[in-house]
Amino acid sequence: MKAVVTIMPKKTVLDPQGAAVAQAMRHHGFEGVGKVRVGKSIEIELPAGADESSLHALCRDLLSNPVIEDYTLEIVK
Repeated sequence: MKAVVTIMPKKTVLDPQGAAVAQAMRHHGFEGVGKVRVGKSIEIELPAGADESSLHALCRDLLSNPVIEDYTLEIVK
């Protein structure tokens, strides 16, 4: 079993890294680029039957900063 955690800055939080990527894309000829947000993706190999509520607690308490980040958790069986 595998869990994929995607962590992104909250929509209300400034993302200077995303702004820098958008600007660099424009310099490379992608003039129509709008807002860019940069986050991270974490893949976790788990034993079968891992507790999903414990995984949410792990995401909230360890992998993300709930003040400035949102996360999504996808379980791939």
